[in-house]
Amino acid sequence: MVNVKAKIEQQHYTSSLVANGIAILADETKANGGEEKGFTPSELLAASLAACTAITCRMYADRKEWELISAEVDVQLQTIDGVANFNRSIHYNGPLNEEQKDRLTQIANNCPIHKILSHTIKITTIII
Repeated sequence: MVNVKAKIEQQHYTSSLVANGIAILADETKANGGEEKGFTPSELLAASLAACTAITCRMYADRKEWELISAEVDVQLQTIDGVANFNRSIHYNGPLNEEQKDRLTQIANNCPIHKILSHTIKITTIII
């Protein structure tokens, strides 16, 4: 189970996020009344997919002992009429052949965050 705590005080709209003792900030853009001190919530969501994709590709390439120098993942998130559209591009750096790149892309589509976002999501809210 993953547990992340967010806390916002009176400052608009900087929130502190803590997970496993590691803290980051989330905020809104200045256009939305924030101070741009951290990623927006939408950027955090897109960052989750980008990071998970990169990590999954690195793990697989390491296990296969492939010469993946780096993987650059770009995720764009746009919501239109209530539908979230993720556009992801991956650039593999290193002497990989097309078969290896294709396999890494298949593996990227199986990263845990990709699976979560591709399936039904249920949110339960409890007021305490």
